[in-house]
Amino acid sequence: MWSDTPEITQMREAVRALCSDFPGSYWREKDRARAYPEEFVDALTKAGFLAALIPEEYGGSGLGLSAAAAILEEIHSSGCNASACHAQMYIMGTILRDGSDAQKQEYLPKIATGELRLQAFGVTEPGSGTNTLGLKTTAVRDGDDYVINGQKVWTSRAEYSDLMVLLARTMPQDQVQKRTDGLSVFIVDMRKAVGNGLTIKPIRTMINHSTTEVYFDDLRVPAMNIIGEEGKGLRYILNGMNAERVLIAAECIGDARWFTAKASRYASEREVFDRPIGQNQGVQFPIARSFAQTEAADLMVRKAAAMFDAGETMAAEANMAKMLASEASWAAGEACMQTHGGFAFAEDYDIERKWRETRLYQIAPISTNLILSYLAEHVLKLPRSY
Repeated sequence: MWSDTPEITQMREAVRALCSDFPGSYWREKDRARAYPEEFVDALTKAGFLAALIPEEYGGSGLGLSAAAAILEEIHSSGCNASACHAQMYIMGTILRDGSDAQKQEYLPKIATGELRLQAFGVTEPGSGTNTLGLKTTAVRDGDDYVINGQKVWTSRAEYSDLMVLLARTMPQDQVQKRTDGLSVFIVDMRKAVGNGLTIKPIRTMINHSTTEVYFDDLRVPAMNIIGEEGKGLRYILNGMNAERVLIAAECIGDARWFTAKASRYASEREVFDRPIGQNQGVQFPIARSFAQTEAADLMVRKAAAMFDAGETMAAEANMAKMLASEASWAAGEACMQTHGGFAFAEDYDIERKWRETRLYQIAPISTNLILSYLAEHVLKLPRSY
């Protein structure tokens, strides 16, 4: 097992202690009602965990991505779920890295204290999916404002966020010199926007993910809310996406460890035919295999996070971490389901909820197939497939 620094070890213990106040019964209730875990998010905020990546000068802890990954891993290995608030860690980075001094001073301290929530990330659209260069939402300059029109989908937490980081096209695709140009990033104050050009429509899904469709109809956003240089927004977003993939991968490691511990304990205690079912290799082997997958994936997550903290380029590592960790968590979930048999489908065991939740991460925030395409083209130098 990889050794953490004493500081990260202590932080993991603090996260576990906080999560002990939110047992399975809490999450089952939220899942049935499709309700936002307000109390859990508030507790994480007050403890300072959601401000881990915000520099101390803005009221945060000033920690690195390795520490943030450890926080999210522990949340998930404790049986909780960070999807209601994890976006704050990686969305905030767009302002921190590429925002103006005025934007940093205005938003980061309030995000750190919880006065403002930055949870919504407006990128994906119904017509373009993961083809970000094909997005159609437009932002047209009009005096001191940009006027935004279009639609986003899978914009999770929009109903519970004060701010959104939005990617929109500021120059038509047929007029740009480089195919990656023409997109810009904006900070949208959703408190002012809802009902004034912004409409949010919830999407009910198989998991309690608080996801939505968002519609823009002549929404006016102050020009001062643009992040960085107009037309260069894709670069700003991609930097955050690499961090996002590492953090999601850490959550998957946590899920996998929860499944493995649950399955191992049950296999040791459950007796059929006068012997523990864990004595049978047919039960042992899937659990052991998924454990090995998890440990290997964890090394890639740690490597990617360490590279990010060192300022190194880690797009390939971030993608591999996300793919390997999501596959490990799914394998562990399958082993746990099979070990528990019919009881795995009972709500009170929490397995079916966690199983549904962890399945998402082979699709979002990027699908496994696109990761493989990226590795084939950019790492192995194979011909571009799309």
